[in-house]
Amino acid sequence: MSDSNRAVMRGTIPSGPFELAYSIEGEGTPALVIGSAVYYPRVFSQSLRQSLKLVFVDHRGFAQPTGAYAASDYTLDVVLDDIDLVRRHLGLEKVIVIGHSGHGYMALEYAKRYPQHVSHVVMIATGPSHSAAHQAATEQYWQESVCPERKARLDADFVGLPAEIEAAPDRRFVTFCVRMGARSWYDHTFDAAPLWEGVHVNMPVFDHLWGEAFRDIDIAQGLDRLDVPVFLGLGRYDYLVAPYATWAPYREQFRDLTVRVFEKSGHTPQFEESALFDAELLQWLSSR
Repeated sequence: MSDSNRAVMRGTIPSGPFELAYSIEGEGTPALVIGSAVYYPRVFSQSLRQSLKLVFVDHRGFAQPTGAYAASDYTLDVVLDDIDLVRRHLGLEKVIVIGHSGHGYMALEYAKRYPQHVSHVVMIATGPSHSAAHQAATEQYWQESVCPERKARLDADFVGLPAEIEAAPDRRFVTFCVRMGARSWYDHTFDAAPLWEGVHVNMPVFDHLWGEAFRDIDIAQGLDRLDVPVFLGLGRYDYLVAPYATWAPYREQFRDLTVRVFEKSGHTPQFEESALFDAELLQWLSSR
């Protein structure tokens, strides 16, 4: 076991009716990775831990509940306040904030709200929103993709989806992520199930954030006041979120935006092309 594997600090932070778990790994500038403290350590490379102190932290969609919770306990505003609670609890004055997929919105909105505590924003595999228009663009990109094997794989994986969701409705977010492999990975035969082992999910939180908050979000709001550099990493073979071109109307509204498209990645370039992703990210961080 390497030193980077040994030097893991884990804990939990109570926040309302939830326990937010965290895992701190690596050395260097602190980078707060929003999402699951179980899933996300598995998809960022060990090499990156030699350059960054990665602070993986649950949001309320992944956190263990300590009691009953209501809709008011999982708004986007509450989630952003939790991120700052974690930052303060861990004594971090200024951080790089990293969000993958829907968590990219959390990272960007956190930086808008707490710019004094953010040095850089990293968004990975995030579309401009989950609106009907952007979902239609995603679907068009998929339909016009000429890869019969990929489409056949998705059809085969979807055969068992309804029964699997019915058997475990509380895990349908994970089930969906695994069964959508053909839309998610450059290698459409990749089985992501092991990455999700032991990951707890609170479906009401995901239903609200992914189904409503990210559907209605306007990322352009407040960008004119955001003086923090933003890195947007996208996978060429990502058929889960709106494609690369849909970012065009938003680009000029960022003060400092760098876009990188990873040619042999789907939805998770930090895992699929980890060496290239790390190199691009670290070069960008050093230049900003």
